[in-house]
Amino acid sequence: MSTPRTVVITGASSGIGAASALDLDRHGVRVFAGVRSQADGDRLRQRASSRLAPLLLDVTDPESLRAAAETVAAAVGPAGLAGLVNSAGIAIVGPIELVPLEELRRQLEVNVVGLVATIQAFLPLLRAARGRIVNIGSGNSYMAPPYFGPYAMAKFAAPALADCLRVELRRWRIAVSTVVPGAVSTPIWAKSLAVAQQTAAALPPDRYNLYREDLEAVRATAQHLAEHATPPGRIARVVRRALLSRWPKTTYIVGPDARLLRLGARFLPERLKDLVMRCGLGLK
Repeated sequence: MSTPRTVVITGASSGIGAASALDLDRHGVRVFAGVRSQADGDRLRQRASSRLAPLLLDVTDPESLRAAAETVAAAVGPAGLAGLVNSAGIAIVGPIELVPLEELRRQLEVNVVGLVATIQAFLPLLRAARGRIVNIGSGNSYMAPPYFGPYAMAKFAAPALADCLRVELRRWRIAVSTVVPGAVSTPIWAKSLAVAQQTAAALPPDRYNLYREDLEAVRATAQHLAEHATPPGRIARVVRRALLSRWPKTTYIVGPDARLLRLGARFLPERLKDLVMRCGLGLK
């Protein structure tokens, strides 16, 4: 890995991305923290050392990615980039029947196409340093909960991408790891549930009423999970381990709920998995 180690983190405005940026900064890593606005960058800089540099970055904008890669290339020079942490993402939730297709496209554009575009933009710098790629996955990539369909679809794509990349990049010794957390106490779910409620409110009552009871149960369960979720700082420590340990794992599962989802995906029959999901979300 390059010395001094330099890492780019996307989605560093809040949640896991912000926690990872601050954790790595405290451990002497030079961090380029990808944020969507100058205000987000200023808030992050106030909590960090002078090593941390906010980087305006929109993973869905090719020009933004190009400019960000050029900025990092000018800073690291021939030493290259030690690590790329892909934390940027959104969560679109709601019944598949009622999810606006433009919202589904936005989900896939950010969490799937944006992920690939970011890796493409920074791979030349990672190759120069034999750096590492760390993707933030989700326990929902093992079992897809009802009413979280768009988000789960996007997260199911992440392990497939990692499987391909590990083999394709092996000759350059670029390690690829996926950090798979369960429920995490980040703003993403409050935002997504608020958007889902706004979308539902705009629907004709006869269509929304088809799912009203289930959606109220899902909202109550999500609020309960948020109160008992894994703090982002714990995920950040695992991200650091994936970046800095001598022999990184291909997959890091964080939290008992993520482990249970993986076990369920492996061993439960499909009908029983459906029942577990319904009961877990409080659905009748």
